[in-house]
Amino acid sequence: MSDQKFFAQPDETAWTELAPGNTRRVLIHTPELMQVEFGFEKGAVGALHSHPHVQVSYVAEGRFEVTIDGVTEVVGQGGSFIVPSGLVHGVVALERGRLIDVFTPHRADFL
Repeated sequence: MSDQKFFAQPDETAWTELAPGNTRRVLIHTPELMQVEFGFEKGAVGALHSHPHVQVSYVAEGRFEVTIDGVTEVVGQGGSFIVPSGLVHGVVALERGRLIDVFTPHRADFL
């Protein structure tokens, strides 16, 4: 039997406050892949940053002003964006919302 976790249930992991109006919880991960949920209050900022991981994000709720490598676009509920390794990116929540991010490889700094 494998010790690989195949399932994650709602509310299984705790939320971490990152900044006022900005929270995160790791949903599930393997060494190669990680899924993370971010919660934002209206006006909350995911500050510009970069990391070596490839990231794909799904807007589960709300609308976000997303900046990737100096290009900004508004992405609403049901939309997605991808951030290649090393590019500077960040978001501003135009309304209360949630992002579901997937990283490869996993973000050891989130564990």
